[in-house]
Parts: sequence; structure tokens; C-alpha cells
Amino acid sequence: MTVDARSFRNACGLFGTGVIIATCADPSGAPVGVTVNSFSSVSLDPPLVLFCIDHRAFSRTAFRDAKTFALNVLADDQQSLADRFARASADKFSGLDYVQGHGGAPVLPGALATFECDVEAQYPGGDHDILVGRVAAVDIGPDEAKPLLYFGGAYRALAER
Repeated sequence: MTVDARSFRNACGLFGTGVIIATCADPSGAPVGVTVNSFSSVSLDPPLVLFCIDHRAFSRTAFRDAKTFALNVLADDQQSLADRFARASADKFSGLDYVQGHGGAPVLPGALATFECDVEAQYPGGDHDILVGRVAAVDIGPDEAKPLLYFGGAYRALAER
């Protein structure tokens, strides 16, 4: 049985996700980042998280070679950041405020949460790489902030019931 790629992508898009910018420093120390929505907690003890990066991503090599990375969970007012880091370009950080976190991985101000990680493992996953990080530090943003969500091929807002 063969699964049609478009149908598979559309079905996966019906699972609402948060939006994250994964960041690291390349071998020269320059900041690198990419928008992802494939994120998951893995373990509480030890604290492990994972994200996946497409083989076609401009920054894949930097992440593959990095010893640390940060995962910045975006707030609903950070869609422009998600768009910026979703594009293939060399300098997504030009004119952007950030701080160097654990191991030099950029931490973005205003994020709902940031996970600063040491690389625990990397696995092949079809057309993506799966990166598992051991959380070295976590920061939680303002209580009143809402998450930026992605569902059905579009950004969405959290609605109260």
C-alpha cells in the first residue's frame, strides 16, 4: 500500500502544534536558526526533548555538528519571527535582539518558554534528522502570553472555551 505524500502531509497538518525556533551556533560561533513544529518532550528523568529538521534546511549542517541547541517556543505575537526563520537565508539574525545561551545557542526574548539543551542523540528519520537534547536550562516567559499555533497549513490563535 502506498500513501500519497500530499494526503499524508494534509493529515499531519490536522494535528495542531506549537511553533518553535530551534537555534544553535555554527562552528565559527555565528547564530543559526530554523522554524520547526516537530517538537516533543521525551523524558522527565532525565529531561529530554526532541525536534526534527528537514534535510533540505539551510541550517541542517550546523545543527548536525552542534553540541548544544535551544528551542524557543513562540508566543502568538511572534509570527513575524516564525516567518523570518522559515525562509532559507544565511543571516536570519541581522538586526534581531537575542542573548547567547548555553553553549552559544541564541535565546530569543519574548518566547513562551526556552529549552537550552546539550545534544543527547541524533537519528535518521526519512527526509529529516531527529535531534534529542538533554535540557540543561529552561526559562518560562510571561504568564499572560498565549502560544503561536499552526493547524491546517495556517497560523492560529488559542481560543478560550
